[in-house]
Amino acid sequence: MRAITFASYGSADVLELTDQPDPGPGPDGVVVRVRAASVNPVDFKIREGRLQGAFPAHLPIIAGWDVAGVVEAVGPAVTTYAVGEEVIGYVRKDSIEHGTYAELVTAHPRHLARKPASVSFEQAAALPLAGLTALQSIERAGVRGGDTVLVHAASGGVGSFAVQIARARGARVIGTSSEANHDYLRSLGAEPVTYGEGLAERVGALAPEGADVVLDFVGGEALASSPRLAKDAERIVSIIDAATVRAMGGQYVFVQPDPVGLSELAAMVDSGGLRIELAQAFALERAADAQRMVQDGHVRGKVAISVP
Repeated sequence: MRAITFASYGSADVLELTDQPDPGPGPDGVVVRVRAASVNPVDFKIREGRLQGAFPAHLPIIAGWDVAGVVEAVGPAVTTYAVGEEVIGYVRKDSIEHGTYAELVTAHPRHLARKPASVSFEQAAALPLAGLTALQSIERAGVRGGDTVLVHAASGGVGSFAVQIARARGARVIGTSSEANHDYLRSLGAEPVTYGEGLAERVGALAPEGADVVLDFVGGEALASSPRLAKDAERIVSIIDAATVRAMGGQYVFVQPDPVGLSELAAMVDSGGLRIELAQAFALERAADAQRMVQDGHVRGKVAISVP
């Protein structure tokens, strides 16, 4: 099979299109014929070596954790999926080596859910990691009807999903973004505010008593300002900076594979309750360009990789 691999840590230039052995399912695994993957910030952080120590890693590494595709083979113990079924997955394994920027990938059923039928493979591949991150952040914060939720980086991949999931739960959502993305946030049901200097005053004008929940998907100054914007520090949730958010009394989330949550997200997509914004799809051989686009920042929604 063809796959995007890197044999050393570094810039996007280390990514190469290489030939790798076809994987088998094992006794309790699934082989997925990849139709699309998506690019997440964690992908370039792994490529740069920034997750060394967090997970065992074995070079050369096939990049990627998100997948949408078709079941190619199943192990003899697998009863939940059959050959030919269309699936999506957040395929984060216990070690970093065999990822999803490839023509084939192995997964455990706990990584997978059935693909939403109403969207393309590229859109579907954009859902797992970012959608689960948003869902698990919202659940950790206990978002409920009537809450005012402030979402930092609301127009990005995770933020876009968080806005929609919080709105579906009956919350009022205020979202930070560049002014260029304000109309987009309004279309998702959020009240936009421009990030940067004066953010606290702008949020205060919309929510004078503070936000019930703050969801941080960017870190830095946005997270640092969050205690001034939240009614209760315990309902500040960050996916970026565990030490900082815990020091202020908030909570840290690192997304976990969850087939039940992934199925819930897929059902929301098919019911029209969750929109997947795809900024661009790149061919497999252009995976380096896809990662550069995400790393440069300011992407609205998600970036996908198409696998023919």
